[in-house]
Amino acid sequence: MAERFYVGVDVGTASVRAALVTRDGQLRRTAEEPISIWEPQSDHYVQSSTEIWDKCCTVVKKVADGVKSSQVRGIGFDATCSLVVLDQSFQPVPVSQDGDSQRNVVMWMDHRAAEQAARITNTGHRVLSRVGGVMSPEMQPPKLLWLKENLKERCWSKAAHFFDLPDFLSWKATGSLTRSLCTLVCKWTYCPPEGWDASFWTSIGLEDLLENNFCKIGSVSCSPGSPLGDGLTQEAAEDLGLDPGIAVGASLIDAHAGGLGVIGADVTGFQLPCENQPITSRMAMICGTSSCHMAISEQPLFVPGVWGPCLSAMVPDMWLNEGGQSATGRLVSPLKLHNVYSYLNSHLSLMANSDSAVDLLGSSLHVWPDFHGNRSPLADPTLKGMVVGLSLSQTLDDLALLYLATIQALALGTLHILEAMKQAGHDIRTLFLCGGLSKNSLFVQIHANATGLPVVLPDQMEAVLVGAAVLGACASRDYTFQSESQKILTVNRPCSTHELNVMCKVSAAQLTIIF
Repeated sequence: MAERFYVGVDVGTASVRAALVTRDGQLRRTAEEPISIWEPQSDHYVQSSTEIWDKCCTVVKKVADGVKSSQVRGIGFDATCSLVVLDQSFQPVPVSQDGDSQRNVVMWMDHRAAEQAARITNTGHRVLSRVGGVMSPEMQPPKLLWLKENLKERCWSKAAHFFDLPDFLSWKATGSLTRSLCTLVCKWTYCPPEGWDASFWTSIGLEDLLENNFCKIGSVSCSPGSPLGDGLTQEAAEDLGLDPGIAVGASLIDAHAGGLGVIGADVTGFQLPCENQPITSRMAMICGTSSCHMAISEQPLFVPGVWGPCLSAMVPDMWLNEGGQSATGRLVSPLKLHNVYSYLNSHLSLMANSDSAVDLLGSSLHVWPDFHGNRSPLADPTLKGMVVGLSLSQTLDDLALLYLATIQALALGTLHILEAMKQAGHDIRTLFLCGGLSKNSLFVQIHANATGLPVVLPDQMEAVLVGAAVLGACASRDYTFQSESQKILTVNRPCSTHELNVMCKVSAAQLTIIF
């Protein structure tokens, strides 16, 4: 039998990636293309859905090159939780004052709707209990309200379809308007099995979205990984260089795809506190431009300042709580090149004379990392960042210490989120990291030190792409339900035992880190 493959497509903040993934979850090939970000004014960040789709097509063609199209059995998409606006003819509608219709995506990190979010919070509506009690400007209701109040003629009156970016991609691929429960539940206040709460939309002044059974924001929903429509349409297949009819799985938000790709890793024999424990003892942490902290539970848990509980938003029939930090990778973006990280990590070790003392180097320099507000658990988008302890010195040592203090601040932010989740009933014993920052050994070590928990990195480091490919595999029906579930939960594995013994480190606090 010819080898079977699945394609995962990940639309991040600044790039589109794709991977060709084997039946057993191994990445055979990857490709990446940059995408544009425009900032027409402060705190306004926009993109183009046309450009994003074009780049999706480019990377898919690259990873599928040389493979018989009949061997590609399914494709899945994940993306940032950005807002896409289209008109009745499915053409782009501008979301900025400049009127450029190609710039029709309000990005996830766009905070233009902070005032609208505060007003929604002040309503005290019951749906707020599922978003930590506070409406974030990064969610879709305040962004929609902003568009109605500020661009009524240019945008709102012309708009016929509002998509979360992951759902836009699955619509482009299949023509299906079915939305993923991941996006609707996590970012739009949808609550299965009841569905939309009409009183919420009416109370915030968006009663016009109730028309025709909420058709503008989604009348039909399904679980992530469910097959959509009849698979790839003829047009989409030509765009992507694949065969028509290939299965397309309902999409995920990018962080949730990372969580899916890593949280079920097989850790048998590694003597971790989560071994032989329910999957609810694990937290998946997706570390990119921002960071997301994903914890699941069998029963709904309400955590103040933390999004959720959201049913089946990441793992079927499990409740999800999502903590997060709005700026992590962005805080160290000037140093994002791997060789710069490695150099500074080595320099800090030299400054300390031993790895175990690196933490103490930051004792007189402190960073408060909320430069783009606090997503959780304080849930205050108005907070600002600060640095305490700076001098006039500008040596290499000073740069290294500022870098260290920033990482320590982010790790302590993770601890703050963990503590809030534990107080609400979560029993988290092990952290599972993925994303760009998880490739930085110091970032991972400091998180182990700060939280007191072992940290596991998967063998397949591109867990977000693996999670996206899992969606396509689910939709292909190549697996029975039992083996499909096993595939979701074991698709990533830690390093081999030999590698573990060689690379295991012990910090000053005797905290084991596995990577």
